[in-house]
Amino acid sequence: MKSFDSVTGLVLPEPKNRLFLWSVLIVVSLISGAYFVGNAFFANEYKQRLARWGLIHTTPDSKSKACKRQCWPFGSDALPEGIIARTSNLEMRPLWDSGRDHRIIKRPLNLLAMAVGLKQKEIVSKIVEKFLSSDFVVMLFHYDGSVDGWKSLAWSNHVIHVSAINQTKWWFAKRFLHPDIIAEYNYIFLWDEDLLVDNFDPKRYLSIVKEEGLEISQPALDPTKSEVHHPLTVHKAGSKVHRRYYKLKGSGRCDDDSIAPPCIGWVEMMAPVFSKRSWQCVWHLIQNDLIHAWGLDRQLGYCAQGDRMKNVGVVDSEYIVHLGLPTLGGPNGNEAPTDSPGGNARAKVRMQSYIEMQVFGKRWKDAAKKDKCWIDPYEQQANLTNH
Repeated sequence: MKSFDSVTGLVLPEPKNRLFLWSVLIVVSLISGAYFVGNAFFANEYKQRLARWGLIHTTPDSKSKACKRQCWPFGSDALPEGIIARTSNLEMRPLWDSGRDHRIIKRPLNLLAMAVGLKQKEIVSKIVEKFLSSDFVVMLFHYDGSVDGWKSLAWSNHVIHVSAINQTKWWFAKRFLHPDIIAEYNYIFLWDEDLLVDNFDPKRYLSIVKEEGLEISQPALDPTKSEVHHPLTVHKAGSKVHRRYYKLKGSGRCDDDSIAPPCIGWVEMMAPVFSKRSWQCVWHLIQNDLIHAWGLDRQLGYCAQGDRMKNVGVVDSEYIVHLGLPTLGGPNGNEAPTDSPGGNARAKVRMQSYIEMQVFGKRWKDAAKKDKCWIDPYEQQANLTNH
């Protein structure tokens, strides 16, 4: 006898009949599932047979799904992994005898890159000779376009020459020193041309930098012969390395409680030295359009691979002289535009430098404000110190 539902008014089947209906539904579902699975399998096999016969073209979807490529270089997804050359270097290759075993050749592990003009040829030559003898790769950025003027020097054919009129070393560095290009070099010296190196040895300098754990550094400046802009860079007699500057009177004090540039964790821009790891960060910090890079030095500590108070420093035992020649638009330099419409070219260059510094500062503040995931480690450090 069928039961009656008083709420819905429907006549319900007997319990035995309901069990039978459920069994039928389950069997139908299984048959349907098997049909669709089998149909998909035979369809896929049919496609593969057609592909083998050359009638249709297929892509290995199943393989691509199984091989998820994480952190793949952009644009390389169409290539097999083993053929991808991720990095490069500045080694010049021979046009002949390419079959020789290059593995037995000792390759330079560090790089010197300089923006140079022909009027500083004698100074630059002394620097280059010292670095080449210390197993460096040397790359010269010619801002005056005069490359042929260096051919008389014995080392000219052993260095990389890049020429672009009226550009700074930061312009060159952004375009020619990408971390993937110079990935083989442990340290990058990005120097100005107006430096005297009589009291400087590259090998001893690197030995000290490694020993002290300096990711960003510079040689100290001889205060009696150099144009000094910041007291932190001054050579300290009898010292090997210093990281901090003291000024206990007047405005802008620097003492043991100071945790920020220019008191500590800071180098100037005329002769910086970067480790490979720090350069991978610094390259991204360099703005493509701000070629003078003023203001960049204040933020280099963020690329120090840790605490800038420990990993940034000035090396005293290997020091240099900074002549401070006005090569950027100065009367003795090579960058002054001859068709500049009135005014002093050097003054215009400095004005542009100040403008770029303001632009960079604003970009940094805007970026820090907009990035909700970024945490300023030095702001937290300052808060802890103040408390």
